[in-house]
Amino acid sequence: MTPQPFTVADVMTKKVVAVQPAAEFKEIVAAMERWKVTAVPVVEGEGRVVGVVSEADLLLKEEFHDHRLGLVEQMRRLEATAKAGSRRAEDLMTSPAVSVAPEASLPQAARLMASHHVKRLPVVGTNGTIQGIVSRSDLLKVFLRPDEDLAAEVRRDVVEHLFPLSQHQVDVRVAAGVVTLSGEVRDSALIPLAARLARAVEGVVDVQCELTAHGRT
Repeated sequence: MTPQPFTVADVMTKKVVAVQPAAEFKEIVAAMERWKVTAVPVVEGEGRVVGVVSEADLLLKEEFHDHRLGLVEQMRRLEATAKAGSRRAEDLMTSPAVSVAPEASLPQAARLMASHHVKRLPVVGTNGTIQGIVSRSDLLKVFLRPDEDLAAEVRRDVVEHLFPLSQHQVDVRVAAGVVTLSGEVRDSALIPLAARLARAVEGVVDVQCELTAHGRT
């Protein structure tokens, strides 16, 4: 049995700061400052996400504030110069928004953030409506799980499942997120699998496997 992975829904922030497409530049800046966020989703209708406005989008106005571009540079940075001259969310936003489903795994969300160079993702349901926001810091929440919770999950989902006959001879210790498995088991072939499954438990930082085999193999 593979440990049940955490999903985006488990760690996302459900209270979402969002703006309408018609939101003005200063309104967007004020919302980011008030709620201490670096980006806001743009929603319309019943909450359908149509884009995201980030600090990077807004800073283009400052970048080009006193800098006159030549024709070649204007053509090369067409989208950037267009945003620099805009003042409404619908013109400033990056669209379509890079989003993630609530049932997505944390590694999937992390890969999306890395590949698209973003710090947070709108979480959307099947109908495209916003369910929450997940940020880089949210993905790290699993590493705040207490050591005793990690130990209990490793014992229940890994040790008891793989070694039903010798489970009482296996010691599971966790310190600062690092799992140490020690003791004797009957099947040496299952030792690498035990280490791999323990490492897959959300919140585990590393695994030290000191298991040895005795008797039948």
